[in-house]
Amino acid sequence: MVSNCIEKTHGSQAITLQVKLLKRTYVFPWSQFLFADGDADEIRIAFSTHDVVISGGTLDTLLTDIAAQRVISLKEPGRAEYFTSFSDPQITRIFIKKSE
Repeated sequence: MVSNCIEKTHGSQAITLQVKLLKRTYVFPWSQFLFADGDADEIRIAFSTHDVVISGGTLDTLLTDIAAQRVISLKEPGRAEYFTSFSDPQITRIFIKKSE
């Protein structure tokens, strides 16, 4: 576990990625993963049907775990969870859009 909003496996690949928004939850199979890109402030995880866009801080350090499919879940934080240390990856917003 990196932060209270990011959960990872301990070395093995995850089967799915669960994305918990404030009002909705999505589950994406890692078998549909296409690519991920981004920088410290924003990353995009592309699946065959949807793109998951994550904003926050120090997010570029997550790209290796995403590429290895070790991330189990991502949670959009409530407002009170925004103000934590930024030494580890931190999520401030998650947006999901259907791929075109």
